[in-house]
Amino acid sequence: MTTDLWMLVWSAVLCLVLPFPYLVARATTPGGAAWGLGNRERDFTFPPWAGRAERAHRNLVENLAPFAILVLVAQIAGKANATTALGATIFFWGRVAHALVYLAGIPYLRTLVFGVAVAGELMILFQLFR
Repeated sequence: MTTDLWMLVWSAVLCLVLPFPYLVARATTPGGAAWGLGNRERDFTFPPWAGRAERAHRNLVENLAPFAILVLVAQIAGKANATTALGATIFFWGRVAHALVYLAGIPYLRTLVFGVAVAGELMILFQLFR
């Protein structure tokens, strides 16, 4: 399997693992388990870091589909090369950094590492037009 595809797989694993911190926070906050099992008709206050973890996960979900499309099209079109592999690797590690920085609550650095991940996607996209 190519590096591009491995980075896609690891990005999917990151997406599967990222909910665990905020799910644990919800389950351990007094009244959180009942709220989570209920209809969620009212807001419930969780620790701020748990909200950041949920938003980091949501952001990854939103960005995973375009990344997957770029990687898979590069593979199918025979355009996968060292540059797409590097772009995929940059995307994955940028997303790991984004999740960690978002959980830590570092706003400007969060935006910077998000941009790094997007740059990885752009590297793949540009190879499709070569």
